[in-house]
Amino acid sequence: MGMYKRIGNIWKKPRENLGELWKQRLIEWRKQNAVERIDKPTRLDRARSLGYKAKQGFVLARVRVRKGGRRRPRPAKGRKPSKYGMVRFSPSKGLQWIAEEKAARKFINLEVLNSYYVGEDGIRKWYEVIMVDPCHPVIKKDQKINWICDKKNTRRVFRGKTSAGRKARGLGNKGKGFEKSR
Repeated sequence: MGMYKRIGNIWKKPRENLGELWKQRLIEWRKQNAVERIDKPTRLDRARSLGYKAKQGFVLARVRVRKGGRRRPRPAKGRKPSKYGMVRFSPSKGLQWIAEEKAARKFINLEVLNSYYVGEDGIRKWYEVIMVDPCHPVIKKDQKINWICDKKNTRRVFRGKTSAGRKARGLGNKGKGFEKSR
């Protein structure tokens, strides 16, 4: 079994396998900002499988999002309480897509490539977002990633072009989780 396979097996049940390290990370991440730039991926196997390379032009950010349904402000005018639209309100976006958008708003010169789950507690979830600088010369030279430098791929996260966005839009392969629902 190779290194990436071992890392993948650990992350199938991270709370049991990582133990005390899992708790320490969550305590540390709670004190950080909602969008925090990081140097190395927490899950190297997942980052590499989604297109990350340890070279110039690639940027990683850990993003915190709130779990559960969204909260809405209470309407000022009179309504029947059940028609307020405050309970059972959830967006059509997934939390991972929302995390990718948060990272894209923070780093406006970068394009979101993909993201993956790294942890959660009772009220928050953390995702690591892989971003690419389309103007960097190293990225422009790399034949495997320079498609992101094309003008038609600008702000792709806001148009639902990442894997989390495509899943929320009901697109993708003919596999589980990609049924056409809209």
